[in-house]
Amino acid sequence: MRLYPAWQEEDLGIPLPDSPHACSVCLPTWKAVLGYEEARDKVVRRMRMGYPRFFRHPLVARLTSMAAAEIGGDGEEVFLFPTRLAAQRAQRWIEPRGEVAVRQAGFQGLQALAVPVKARQVAVDYQRFTGELVSSRHAEDIIAGTARGGNKTHLLQRRLGKIAGTDPKQVHIFNSGMAAITAVLRSLPGVKEGRKTLQIEFPYVDALKVQELFGNGVVFLNQAEGESFDEALRRIRQGEFAGVFTEAPSNPLLRTADIPRLAAACAEGGTPLMIDDSSVGPSNVSVLRYADVVTSSLTKWMSGTGDVMAGMAVVRPDSPFAGQLLAVLAEESGASSPLYVADAEVLLSNLKGYPDRMAQHNANGDALAAMLAAHPAVGEVWHPSLVTRENYDRIKAPRGGYGPLLSFVLKNPKKAGKVFDALKVTKGPSFGTPFTLACPYTLLAHYRELDWADGCGVPPELIRVSCGTEETSVLLAHFAAALELG
Repeated sequence: MRLYPAWQEEDLGIPLPDSPHACSVCLPTWKAVLGYEEARDKVVRRMRMGYPRFFRHPLVARLTSMAAAEIGGDGEEVFLFPTRLAAQRAQRWIEPRGEVAVRQAGFQGLQALAVPVKARQVAVDYQRFTGELVSSRHAEDIIAGTARGGNKTHLLQRRLGKIAGTDPKQVHIFNSGMAAITAVLRSLPGVKEGRKTLQIEFPYVDALKVQELFGNGVVFLNQAEGESFDEALRRIRQGEFAGVFTEAPSNPLLRTADIPRLAAACAEGGTPLMIDDSSVGPSNVSVLRYADVVTSSLTKWMSGTGDVMAGMAVVRPDSPFAGQLLAVLAEESGASSPLYVADAEVLLSNLKGYPDRMAQHNANGDALAAMLAAHPAVGEVWHPSLVTRENYDRIKAPRGGYGPLLSFVLKNPKKAGKVFDALKVTKGPSFGTPFTLACPYTLLAHYRELDWADGCGVPPELIRVSCGTEETSVLLAHFAAALELG
């Protein structure tokens, strides 16, 4: 796979990587990102691809059109789901919120919902947040008449169990990272009892949204320190919450809570602790000893190529909740969000280089974070080597590093667009690719709530960088050149 960059206006809309199953898309300029968020035609019409939860893949769109011709009616839009259970849940969620009646039908081994157009956005949101999608490879095979049954889950469980350092039976595979998080939320006994969850540290946007929308609401502590953190720990020890969610480290601020303290409070309060390690991957942090469940987006560092969507949830064997969690997650991964066999095969192949390839990713992350922190045009840098490092060191894996993901802002925020446009690295959403990938994260993730994000310490002008495996000197030179405009 070639190392990019794709960073110029002419690259707008191309798949990243250069694959029919790419999980990202080139948004090379600040203006293009704004145009994408505002659905401007001159940007959208050039989009050949997008992140699958936010942008219907062309192959899935083609299959959906076939389904619409067969089962759709006037004034309806069709949505495809991988299983009957996923479609039934979606129907139960869409109907009351959209104030419509939704029809369900089988189609080519999948399940289709015919949704009145007035409730279209409700259905779009459901699939975005839950990640319960039909994959592009599955769609491609159905269109070609070569769809396959069976799965390779046991092989993935064995491989991922080794990476996680646990029995394969503790590992559950899903068709996306968000499907794994949603399944974990559904598995919590306290959710069924009506209790809220607690989110510690500012998380990836949809990890918070899914707790708001599919649980009983969420209490949110955006910075785990001082009296506020002490108060949160007290409430956890009292057993107030259905579960506690955090990322280690968080995305995009790469902050890490005091995980041992948090785990001790959860144990005392009889409260499940969920930790997501997607931002740096399990080769860099070792959190299963503290968490009841660890979730990971396999789309990112573990796949390492950006051409397959998948997620996993790993249950700690000696967790007091292990029996309940394993039972629910086993059903969820098979009956709600299974990973299509062709995607599993690609993921198995991609996993072969992990975790060894992370060494160069990590080295570039360290070098770029240090260079940016010392640069006169840069206002602030977030990287585990620079923020809450003491907390990160407590969970760092024996052979782990500080990770390849970082964020920064300029001293003069008004120059962010100019610097971003001049950056000669590939630009688009997602992370974990072999090539460096940069994006104006807050614009992409929080465009409709920029003031709220800013109030949580995530500025509108924040640029997030996923460091690839390029020569370190070349990568630093690209940033130095662009920062001359800052």
